[in-house]
Amino acid sequence: MIRFLFRFLGLLCLALGFILLVYDGTKSIADQRWNITKVSVVWTWVHESSLPLVQPTLERIAPVLWDPIARTFLELPSWVVLVILGALLMLIGRKKKPLIGYARN
Repeated sequence: MIRFLFRFLGLLCLALGFILLVYDGTKSIADQRWNITKVSVVWTWVHESSLPLVQPTLERIAPVLWDPIARTFLELPSWVVLVILGALLMLIGRKKKPLIGYARN
């Protein structure tokens, strides 16, 4: 059941990543300049009020978490993050290969 959930979420992330890639591509073609939808933009689309609350929380835990790590993550293209996350979830949820020969315990 958990493997199915991981595979489903991974497939959903891959599909959303592909949709955002197509969105960025069509927007780039229409504007005739390079457009990238960042993770921070998608975050504001999903839940606008939570993004400003993340910075003080991370700075309170450890200032290093906000400045180089979280800011870099928020500036990444959203489709790249979703494709990587989807691939990892699909990898975690994959079915085990059957053993050939004698079964090992």
